[in-house]
Amino acid sequence: MDQDSGPIVETARDFAALLPDGGALLALDLGTQTIGLATCDAGWRFATAGTTLARGKFGADAAKLGDLVRSRAVKGIVIGLPRNMDGSEGPRAQASRAYARNLSVRLSLPVLMWDERWSTLSAERDLIAQDISRKKRGQVIDSHAAAVILQGAIDALANEGL
Repeated sequence: MDQDSGPIVETARDFAALLPDGGALLALDLGTQTIGLATCDAGWRFATAGTTLARGKFGADAAKLGDLVRSRAVKGIVIGLPRNMDGSEGPRAQASRAYARNLSVRLSLPVLMWDERWSTLSAERDLIAQDISRKKRGQVIDSHAAAVILQGAIDALANEGL
């Protein structure tokens, strides 16, 4: 395990300051059973839904994510932060923060915690609009939610003048 952890931030401005040269990003939508994945280009223009990993023990998940980070030359991670509608944080948000801390240590990359309150609903609406069957939506919803999370983050990064 790497000894230097990447910083964990909650604003696009702070994240952009950590990545002045840009770089590919990986987004995670952490569910209890699965992890939805999405990536974006080094110029932070377009988020693309990836795959969905079955969630297992942290070490195994981190190894798979580490392989993806290396193969895609990922420079930062965006993790959805599941806040309640009133902005408060419950057990799921705390679990996401703990996952972010552990992953930042394991991968030594900066992590942006991004509000995901509307991501799954937005992803489902998009998939319904594409006439994707209910069964197929269930298989891809987490990766599409990760893409919604990532697109929100990179849109905010673009507003930072990058």
